[in-house]
Amino acid sequence: MNYYKPNTPDARCKVKICGTTSIYDARLAAEAGADYSGVLVDVAASERSLSTDQAVDIASGCPIPTVLLLFNRTTADIQDAVSQIHPCAVQLLGHEPPQQVETLKRTVQAQLWKSVYLPAGSPENVDVRATQAEMHAYREAGADFLLFDTADMSLETPRYGGTGKTCDWHIAAELIASSPLPVFFAGGIRPENVKAAIETIRPYGIDLCSGVEALKGIKDQRKLERLMEQVEKAG
Repeated sequence: MNYYKPNTPDARCKVKICGTTSIYDARLAAEAGADYSGVLVDVAASERSLSTDQAVDIASGCPIPTVLLLFNRTTADIQDAVSQIHPCAVQLLGHEPPQQVETLKRTVQAQLWKSVYLPAGSPENVDVRATQAEMHAYREAGADFLLFDTADMSLETPRYGGTGKTCDWHIAAELIASSPLPVFFAGGIRPENVKAAIETIRPYGIDLCSGVEALKGIKDQRKLERLMEQVEKAG
């Protein structure tokens, strides 16, 4: 089941630019042609995390849909953040169980995106069957999209997402081909490799942050433009 169909109208791989920290950067992403802007709120492990008030300002001034990213928050916290920020989607970055997704599906006015993590580097530690079972569980719970990202397990405190590192693309392609939901792909994507990533993995969309930054938390206009040029060339 492959949600990326390059020979159909409007088939370009979707692009989400994440870690947006200002309205200016959100507009840069929009002007370059990105489809979504991602904003992290109260994510302690991320240097790009914002307050709810900051996210409200960015979402209200952003010309493309905003995805709100949260990590291991209570259901009540998520409901409150969505009601204030009004994102098009909320992306759950942590270890939120399918039961929580099911509750949120009934109670929030936003799409539900769920991150699924693959280890950075070689594929030896990827349990394909367990990952497939996880994907199907979130589909049954009502998730609208999945997002594959990279977990860096080499650190003293493992980092989930925002690593700038790649996982094994062939494992990712295998999982995406059998996914019950459309999948965004993240982890080490940048203008120099995005075309190859799309053509190898065939995701519904790609998601990146550090690959289009001038400095941590600050987007680079030229890198955004080069990224979108390469996305358009992907066949």
